[in-house]
Amino acid sequence: MSAATPRYTYLGPEGTFTEAALLQVPGASEAIRIPVSNAKVALEKVRLGEADAAMIPIENSVEGGVPATLDAIATGSELRIIREVLVPVNFQLVALKGTALEDIRVVSTHGHAWAQTREWFDEHRPGVEYLTAPSTAAAAVALLEKDPQHQAAVCAPIVARSHPELEVLAENIGDNPDAVTRFILVARPGSMPRPTGADKTTLVVPLPEDHPGALMEILEQFASRGVNLSRIESRPTGQYLGHYFFSIDADGHAHEARVQQALAGLHRISPATRFLGSYARADAQSPVVAPHNSDAAFAAADQWVAGILEDGTAG
Repeated sequence: MSAATPRYTYLGPEGTFTEAALLQVPGASEAIRIPVSNAKVALEKVRLGEADAAMIPIENSVEGGVPATLDAIATGSELRIIREVLVPVNFQLVALKGTALEDIRVVSTHGHAWAQTREWFDEHRPGVEYLTAPSTAAAAVALLEKDPQHQAAVCAPIVARSHPELEVLAENIGDNPDAVTRFILVARPGSMPRPTGADKTTLVVPLPEDHPGALMEILEQFASRGVNLSRIESRPTGQYLGHYFFSIDADGHAHEARVQQALAGLHRISPATRFLGSYARADAQSPVVAPHNSDAAFAAADQWVAGILEDGTAG
């Protein structure tokens, strides 16, 4: 990060869940915050040096991984995840003042928000049409434009507080009250966060050749070293049909021997494997590591092998 005032870019406009995630970063409230339209633009500003880091959504507890983020961070010059943030998802239905629920024919929001509020609309406003928006906040702000195409928007609570022209028609309309979105803070390669004992490592692993057992070969690199995977998703590379890469979150830090061994094994199988960073888990949950997969066990094994080689050399 630069010594000057930090510059953060995030999925905007103001009032998104992404901005709420960014504001959890120490000092972000006093930093320069640059809203952008999508994850690809946010990451490109970091690559070009126009921002020190980008906050973008990567995973939702209901909808799973965010494809736009998974694809954008898997290509282009390498970046590093330096922090993750969890934000509870609480949706509101907002409209211009004077609008009644029965007046709503078209609702706009981000696709993930729509998927998480469908049951509420089926019960309270069945038959309403959905208009996609780049973000929940963008959908709400668009209501303030001349002749908007929709009469209401699903967004975060912060939006209505920031725009007095809007009023809340309904609160807590999410179908899952425990829904959480995971965000990542991404910077250019540099110093890696130190291990905390409750860490996560994120990787992109291309499938070099599609053959029986190809995925098993990748998974074995983790399983044989006792490294648990908290997320694995396949994404098309876009090169041709059937060509995929795997986006993986592994429990542990690159400074741990078991993770290092897994990384080395992955590189042998798939040399184009991309390391996206090791960083502290937001939930601070430490993995359970068997004694034979501890750093001490790996060090003892290395010493044992070294002793064998030394005896052989002496003979």
